[in-house]
Amino acid sequence: MLPRSPTEALQPQRPPEPPERELPEDDSHPFLGMLDGLLNFVFIMACMAAAVFYFVRVEFDRPGPLPVSTVLVVPKGEGATAIAERLERDGIIADRRIFMTSILYFMYLKGEGTLKAGEYQFDKHATMRQVLDTLVEGKSIQYRVTLPEGWTSAQIVKRLAAHPELNGEAPEVPAEGSLLPDTYSFGSKDTRKEIVQRMQHAQSKFVAKMWEERDPDIMVSTPEEAVILASIVEKETGKAEERPHIASVFHNRLRKRMRLQSDPTIIYGLFGGIRDHPITQSDLERENPYNTYKIDGLPPTPIANPGRAAIEAVLKPAKTKDLYFVADGTGGHVFSATLAEHNRNVAKWRKIEREIRRAAGRRGRSRG
Repeated sequence: MLPRSPTEALQPQRPPEPPERELPEDDSHPFLGMLDGLLNFVFIMACMAAAVFYFVRVEFDRPGPLPVSTVLVVPKGEGATAIAERLERDGIIADRRIFMTSILYFMYLKGEGTLKAGEYQFDKHATMRQVLDTLVEGKSIQYRVTLPEGWTSAQIVKRLAAHPELNGEAPEVPAEGSLLPDTYSFGSKDTRKEIVQRMQHAQSKFVAKMWEERDPDIMVSTPEEAVILASIVEKETGKAEERPHIASVFHNRLRKRMRLQSDPTIIYGLFGGIRDHPITQSDLERENPYNTYKIDGLPPTPIANPGRAAIEAVLKPAKTKDLYFVADGTGGHVFSATLAEHNRNVAKWRKIEREIRRAAGRRGRSRG
């Protein structure tokens, strides 16, 4: 076809559209298509299973989250699921689902034993494999050491050093108030240093938990101050039921900017916390940074290692208006809100003291 004009002659002509091709009909058998899809599905599932198995195996042998060695009690009759939840809750394993998968493989598919009840020692950063082996072998720990509330850190280290079943050298005396008194179970390979680390970890964990639950009206502003005051409460009474009341007295005194006037603080400042007879007037007059008859507020550090009850008493004290307390002669104390009432109670206590001394003198003469 000839162009109608010079302009049209310069423009290229569009090529014609290609003819439409007819798709060939699918003449494959439906069964073969289904089989091909099934094989693809099986292949994908096999790859996923292999990936999961590899992941579980890696996690099973990975060092666990436990920061210090610890002890776990598995009650009789507790199932594998409950045990796995307990392990995760106590920070011994990172993921109970992976642990349950491992139990399914090793115990039920390979028949390698069952989990046994008992009291078990788990080392720091124990792997899930080590945890599972310990529970299957059922080798319960055999030893215990009791560290009482109100002991100084030096006293605790001395007891650990004397325990015949513990290993290693006695550690340096840790900071006062940094240990949580309790009865600690341990295995034949545990060291004295590891027991101290467990006590520090337990104290830090307990104080953090109780600090979150504290009464908003308390007169301590940090967990460290709470431990200092708890150590004083611990040393003031041996009766657990009195601790919230004594804590209330100290909070009330701090609130009114009164000095704490606690005898145990003087004993700690002058004698390291250990003295087997009452302090004297000259002790009250001596200058030391722990003399709460002379200083305002709290002493610079705790004067002992308080137990759980004393720490809780300071963070959740009783609601009273009392500002004073004095011994009542029965191992407890009598409380008062006014100085006049307190002076009467002190006079009663002095009379009881004189009677105790006279009785002791008569016994001494009769023995002589």
